[in-house]
Amino acid sequence: QVQLVESGGGLVQAGGSLRLSCAASGIIFSRNYMAWYRQAPGKQREFVAQITSGGRTDYANSVKGRFTISRENAKKTVYLQMNSLKPEDTAVYYCKAESANSYWGQGTQVTVSS
Repeated sequence: QVQLVESGGGLVQAGGSLRLSCAASGIIFSRNYMAWYRQAPGKQREFVAQITSGGRTDYANSVKGRFTISRENAKKTVYLQMNSLKPEDTAVYYCKAESANSYWGQGTQVTVSS
């Protein structure tokens, strides 16, 4: 059974930082490309960042230079370090794993107050 469990969300003031974690089980983590998406109220889910099995990263323009995605294969965990947070970063953040199939976590709420 595949599980992706996000943690680390919360309430933070604008300009602050949070680090999200996503712990995976039931998959060969090292072979999966991992990604973070987010969904704000009333909006579609959108891509935030991704990291390949080889460690190559890519970011949405809106977070480039502020967010950093990383992975720790030994712990089957992917991280999203979020700095210089803005109120428009407020959303539910989801972890996604993809190889032959795609899997999603349940999401973690991030709220940035102005």
